[in-house]
Amino acid sequence: MPEKYSKTGSHPGKTTQNYARVAVGVDFYLEGPTFDTEGNLFFVDVPFGRIFRMTPKGEIDLFAQYEGEPNGMKTHKDGRMFIADYHNGIMVLDPKTADVTPFLDFKPAENFKGPNDLVFASNGDLYFTDQGKTGLHDPSGRVYRYTADGNLQALIETLPGPNGLVLSPNEKTLYVGSRSNTIWWQPLHDTRPPSRVATFSIMPGFGTPDGMAMDVDGSVVCVQTNMGVVWVFNRIGLPIYRIETCSSDKLTNIAYGGPDNKTMYILDGHGKILIAQMPVAGQPMYSHM
Repeated sequence: MPEKYSKTGSHPGKTTQNYARVAVGVDFYLEGPTFDTEGNLFFVDVPFGRIFRMTPKGEIDLFAQYEGEPNGMKTHKDGRMFIADYHNGIMVLDPKTADVTPFLDFKPAENFKGPNDLVFASNGDLYFTDQGKTGLHDPSGRVYRYTADGNLQALIETLPGPNGLVLSPNEKTLYVGSRSNTIWWQPLHDTRPPSRVATFSIMPGFGTPDGMAMDVDGSVVCVQTNMGVVWVFNRIGLPIYRIETCSSDKLTNIAYGGPDNKTMYILDGHGKILIAQMPVAGQPMYSHM
């Protein structure tokens, strides 16, 4: 990241809830990579409520800023960018005005714990994780589906620290990363409630699953934060690639881009954007279908 955007000290745009990260000297904490249809990469800076844009030439500018703690971000087919915000729920960035406004900030009778990441299905349904501070000590994290016609459904309510999530190419299976260092899978059906959840894969080591993606072969791609690793698991959950960082161990999220969609953009939370050339293209996102 350009040095001019370093915000280690006090900053008028940050919320009081973000003081913990600033206090330990965080210049950036990058998350939520997503592309627009012109090839620009958008991503967020969690503790400072900032949204940046990087052009195909690598030029970075501050696109928007608001009071919040943005995390996951995905582009809608109409060009809007939906944001999973820990404090504010689901927010929307208008790329024409750079305004960030609430979209889904509560559910009946109860607030969200703290949304973390999100993904669109091809019909416009929005899936998102509600992580909060859940983990193995409190396995009450949730996964929701907000249908295109405005119906909010809880799919999972007992997941320890749900994080990244992705749909299979045929959209019949939902994969969700958990703080238990596993990826869960859940069959989805159109005519009845979702089926039972099971374990898709287990990761070794100290890290936990973070951002996820899917490739056109149906392989699940997952960042393992605190380990500096990106894993690629085939359709039956076996690891086929292990991509190691050339920077820090604080990798956060990934997105496929480039002319052939085979360039994996990997965000390092400390302010770097890494790339890896992959043998298989990423699954096109809802915005690019």
